[in-house]
Amino acid sequence: MFTISAMAEAGGDPLYRLLAWLSPAYPVGAFSYSHGVETAVEEGFITDRASLIAWLESVLGRGTGLVDGALFAAAWRAVDGGDWPSFDAVAERAAAWRGTSEMALESRQQGGSFLSITRTAWPHPALDAGHERCGGELALPVAVALAAAAHGIALGAALGGYLHAFAANLISAAVRAVPLGQTDGQLALAALESVVRRTAAAAAAAASLDEIGTATPLLDWCSLRHETQYTRLFRS
Repeated sequence: MFTISAMAEAGGDPLYRLLAWLSPAYPVGAFSYSHGVETAVEEGFITDRASLIAWLESVLGRGTGLVDGALFAAAWRAVDGGDWPSFDAVAERAAAWRGTSEMALESRQQGGSFLSITRTAWPHPALDAGHERCGGELALPVAVALAAAAHGIALGAALGGYLHAFAANLISAAVRAVPLGQTDGQLALAALESVVRRTAAAAAAAASLDEIGTATPLLDWCSLRHETQYTRLFRS
């Protein structure tokens, strides 16, 4: 059984590792996904910084951000307690909990890449155990939660960092697709700080994954529309 205290014995700086894993430079292919932002721009739902912020507030607080955050917290707790059957159940739900094929591809491809590179650069027995149990395929929030728990990174910091990175990547897509300036991108990220914090708190406080759901039908529509969009820069 792996426990967080035993996992942390390998030493190292948890903050350093978290920053490395959630950096845009970490090779998981995040830059190639827009999570529906490209279609939202195409359809005129996102046209400037204000509309981008409004869109992402919804995605974070009532959509993917909340769902992925709850999955992250549940997976982290399962690994922290050495409860691998519960981890398997979370991983299975995370794989199925996607509204469209592109959303599933986005999470599965990045999660698999994250697990592969992290096992190589930041090895730990728990990562190997997770890899063996899932055959190398994990949804991204579950894969990052696995690594965070294995390396002794506290849930609050890890979850907040994950949601920050998620928001930052979608802002980066909008900066390229609208287009917006880099200053507008950073102003949008600053404006979303409280939303990220509230979403992380709500996700971590959820008593059960059965209590979590989404209320973002337009996001799902944009993802479906993107599958047949004529000109595309992104994979989702």
